[in-house]
Amino acid sequence: MIGLVGLLAGLALLIWLALRNVNIIFASVICALIVIVTNALPIGDSLTQAYAFGDLGAFTFAGRFFLLFAAGAVFGKVMGESHAATAIAMALVRRLGAHRALWITVLACGMLTYGGVVVFVVIFAMYPLGLRLLKEADIPKRLFCGALALGAGTFTLTALPGTPSIHNVIPTLTLGTDLFAAPLLGLFGGAVMFALGMAYLERERVKAQAAGEGFEPGPFDSIPDLDAIGRDLPHWALALIPLVLVIGTILAPRLLDAAGMGGDNALLAFANAQPILWPSFALLLASVVALVLFPAARRAPLRLLGEGTQDSIMPLMATSAVIGFGGVVVQTAGFASFTQAVVGADVPPMFSMFAAVSTVSGITGSASGGLQIFMATLAQDYLALGIPPDQLHRIVAMASGGFDSLPHCGAVIAMLTVTQLTHKQAYKDVGMVTVVVPVIATLLTIGLAMLM
Repeated sequence: MIGLVGLLAGLALLIWLALRNVNIIFASVICALIVIVTNALPIGDSLTQAYAFGDLGAFTFAGRFFLLFAAGAVFGKVMGESHAATAIAMALVRRLGAHRALWITVLACGMLTYGGVVVFVVIFAMYPLGLRLLKEADIPKRLFCGALALGAGTFTLTALPGTPSIHNVIPTLTLGTDLFAAPLLGLFGGAVMFALGMAYLERERVKAQAAGEGFEPGPFDSIPDLDAIGRDLPHWALALIPLVLVIGTILAPRLLDAAGMGGDNALLAFANAQPILWPSFALLLASVVALVLFPAARRAPLRLLGEGTQDSIMPLMATSAVIGFGGVVVQTAGFASFTQAVVGADVPPMFSMFAAVSTVSGITGSASGGLQIFMATLAQDYLALGIPPDQLHRIVAMASGGFDSLPHCGAVIAMLTVTQLTHKQAYKDVGMVTVVVPVIATLLTIGLAMLM
């Protein structure tokens, strides 16, 4: 009984500390200690093995995924500093018109994140342009925050096949699948997320307009002119080349195989054997090409590469810390009871699998953390229940991207900080497009998978 209370107390404290923006690394250690002591786990082994270096250890995860985080951050840095990301967004402005601010934001964020640009770079790149578009269209900032979240944090991270996001990479390590696993399910789920998310944002925009609610800048917002934003940008077609190169490089092994050029092809064998290294290589290759293409990035290439690598450290460590906490939690009797209850539930396996991933992601406030914990503890059970590996890959990736975005999610807190909004002002819209919409999309995708 004390162990269960301690487990729940540790989980609750982690959520409470995250909501108060306490450093997640510090918070995870404190909460792990609470779980360790109340469950009578050996302190030394629990901290040095379960938390740090075990199968779900923080440093095990950090070491395994460092190259992917670093490559993504470097690519994002180059695309941001070269203004290529802004060039793509401005091309959408010219095509759609500034009054379609929400559509432009979602589409630009989606294109950038699907191409491998990390979420935080996209937010910083889009924010100045977004402010000008919001002012032009008189749209509340809370809806811009929702559009950022929909475009940068939903369908391109978990659903669309081929995306180099960590959420799409983690299942490959256990299942032996590739980044294009279950493409039909991914495209269907991604389309549902996009359609439902945009329908919600547009409905809210119309309601806000009818109620007289318009754009109000934050106290520190500086709103640039569109002409100033569009000055000295690379051509949008040139800006797309690195994004296309990332996806093309990831897709190349599949194309070689489909063309009958697989066989003993060394490149294909290497790509299939390296689910982390291959997308990392794609991102680094695109970074080098971007450095060559864009003069703004060529001025100080070593600085950009160094700063990009440095930018990857804190997101990597924050995710690793949450996973380390999970490594302690899975040692408890309470977690063992939870897994038995979920796997043995009298419901179709895909629905219990959805519940398991959603629960762990919601507790940790991290899609990648919840996904890693699930893959290490429960994936084999669901394979044994007859779920095909490619379907399991896509469903669990999508399921991880729902309840992870509850109010204590680090990405949500960071985005609200950047946009100078509070949970009270903006979380309703963020929660709708990052929790409710992905959950509906995942459940519909499960329904489609069960019909296949």
